[in-house]
Amino acid sequence: MRAAVKFYVSKPIKDTFFHWAYDRWRLPFRDKYLPFVDGKCGLEVGGPSLVFSSKLPVYRHVRSLDGVNFATDTIWEGRLEAGDTFEFFGDKAGRQFIAEATDLTEIETDQYDFLLSSNCLEHVANPIKALIEWKRVIRPGGALVLVLPNKVSNFDHRRPVTSFDHLLDDFNNDVGEDDLTHLDEILQLHDLALDPPAGTPAEFRQRSLENASNRTLHHHVFDAQLVDDLLRHLDLEIVDITAAHTDFFALARKKTAPSL
Repeated sequence: MRAAVKFYVSKPIKDTFFHWAYDRWRLPFRDKYLPFVDGKCGLEVGGPSLVFSSKLPVYRHVRSLDGVNFATDTIWEGRLEAGDTFEFFGDKAGRQFIAEATDLTEIETDQYDFLLSSNCLEHVANPIKALIEWKRVIRPGGALVLVLPNKVSNFDHRRPVTSFDHLLDDFNNDVGEDDLTHLDEILQLHDLALDPPAGTPAEFRQRSLENASNRTLHHHVFDAQLVDDLLRHLDLEIVDITAAHTDFFALARKKTAPSL
């Protein structure tokens, strides 16, 4: 039986601006995250993200930050170039890697103090495979900061939450980024009214069929309990899981080796 998890859920506010401000200044979890990034060196997968510049403003506190994106041309970031080109906050910049979230072989083990990822893991077909890589590149005692969309506030609200067993099957079967297992469910339940860039049903279907190149699909739908299950499966020490109206926020530590 899964252990009960307590979460803070923000009060729904209809006006987007004031809800944003409410989350930014009133959510009680923000101060828990800062010690894990303040003055430290990190890596962000799938960024840079507005979340980490304003809603959970950690960029201004880091010593350095490198970035990983899956291609040199993405819908979110436009054209990218590998090298010292990862501009994430004002004049702050780090190294840009072009790599799959599930394959960070260019990066050495225990390389970073922390890893950030916002609204990225849902676009990955094999989340456990990705998280294993993300854990690998963090030093013992280092932090993993995850932000995942809460389906109640976006176009996934009609879809069921993915089961942990399904994610485990995806890992055991070494599912790749060309996987379209959830396509029928997505085409049936995706709320196009909440996703104007998706276009018409026909345009959305075509874009979805080309997901291996554009990565726009949300393969999986998460809730706070599923996030908890994933982090525990990876044997990470959970520091915080917070459920807000728009997102789930999670902070976990890579355990240090036991002393002999």
